[in-house]
Amino acid sequence: MTLRQTGLNTGSHDLPVSPALEAFMGTRWAATPLPADQRVPGHPHFPGRRARLSAAFPGERLVIPAGRLKVRNNDLDHRFRAHSAYVWLTGLTGEDQADHVLVLEPAGPDGHEPVLYLRPRSPRGNHANGTEFYRDRRYGEFWVGRRPDLAEAAQLTGLRTEHLDLLDKLLDGPQPPTRVLAGTDPYVDQATGRPGAATRAEADAELAAVLSELRLVKDHWEVDQLQLAVDHTVTGFEDVVRALPTALRHHRGERWIEGVFDLRARAEGNGTGYSTIVASGAHACVLHWIRNDGPLDPNALLLLDAGVETDTLYAADITRTLPLSGTFSPVQRQAYDLVLAAQSAGIAALRPGARYRDFHQAAMRVIAEGLADWGVLRIPAEDALAEDNGLYRRYTLCGSGHMLGLDYHDCAKARADRYLDGVLEEGMVLTVEPGLYLQPDDETLPVELRGLGVRIEDDLVITADGAHLMSGALPRTAPAIESWMADLLS
Repeated sequence: MTLRQTGLNTGSHDLPVSPALEAFMGTRWAATPLPADQRVPGHPHFPGRRARLSAAFPGERLVIPAGRLKVRNNDLDHRFRAHSAYVWLTGLTGEDQADHVLVLEPAGPDGHEPVLYLRPRSPRGNHANGTEFYRDRRYGEFWVGRRPDLAEAAQLTGLRTEHLDLLDKLLDGPQPPTRVLAGTDPYVDQATGRPGAATRAEADAELAAVLSELRLVKDHWEVDQLQLAVDHTVTGFEDVVRALPTALRHHRGERWIEGVFDLRARAEGNGTGYSTIVASGAHACVLHWIRNDGPLDPNALLLLDAGVETDTLYAADITRTLPLSGTFSPVQRQAYDLVLAAQSAGIAALRPGARYRDFHQAAMRVIAEGLADWGVLRIPAEDALAEDNGLYRRYTLCGSGHMLGLDYHDCAKARADRYLDGVLEEGMVLTVEPGLYLQPDDETLPVELRGLGVRIEDDLVITADGAHLMSGALPRTAPAIESWMADLLS
């Protein structure tokens, strides 16, 4: 099995190609070069990123695949999205990056030479693979669009580029010490003997961890991209509020709202950074509700958790809980204000040098104290907050935030001492998102609280003296939300 897997992706329903047509298709095509000065967005930042990775693994070959197409059903693939580590190191974000591989080749005292192995533009003419451009449904230019050729890709990235076919030869025979971003491309894994010995697995896990840890602190360009994602997400939330009258009349109002937001995400960026959560009423108590198939009850709350992913693949992640009537009822306001107080306490704990866990603990203290004040928690909040207790978590099960970047749960492979047990640094971007999930069948709750789900989530960047609220254009307090909704619906 070769890495490239050449051959025509045809099906029994394809029309036959006569020799005459094949000869005709190989002639008289005009040159269509990319602009000579075109570069990937943010291109000045990528050499420094690769240099930091190189410094972590001197003398070792590092193999970072983009990933491969995955079949959705029959002959239809899922839309391709390259692995975030590959994107962070190359700036290449397009759907044409499937199967491509970045190799950092040891180069003695110079560290590493980055080499990009890619499938170049489909050739046209009467030679090897000369019919791919119109006959291969998976990779042919007529079917899925133009790819850069080797010279164009080198211009885009500033990297040495090689044909993907040569990667087989590179990975064959005796090898230098090699680490692979394993589990990303099964063909690369097979060619490099993954999975293999425990020592190899440990080495690969360290590469994945370092790639995550290097991304923890964002540079100024990354923060700008995340702010762009946030700004488009704010617009998407405004679109949703304006669409509420129509959505309330539809038997699948949640789906209507999902479509409205996803339209904005697709129009302004690459799409959504994750599956949009549109949860009306008790559906909001399901933490990852993505069925979005319910009607909207005008007397209920709507939890909307959504984020636009930019063309550079940086994603926002924002949640608002809105009263579908336009006004919070007293009990809805009671739950909302407790979550808002918890989120405000979490935000106040953000600063360089603070422990990552501090903001979650600050938010959970407010939640536990509120539940105790309501009489829902039958023990003192201090007891419930103890590590050997945690009974308050029945009503707020998950964490209160996460890192944000190219992945909406960013840097997930980072080791605990750098992330969960680490400290915050200027330039880190994260969410703060406490919630209350009061299940509809929970008999420990008074009837009026059952089925209420509230989450408030904002995106913040750590600054020299605290944190900047990137999503501050969306209202957070109950009165401000009511006023904002009224203005958009007027």
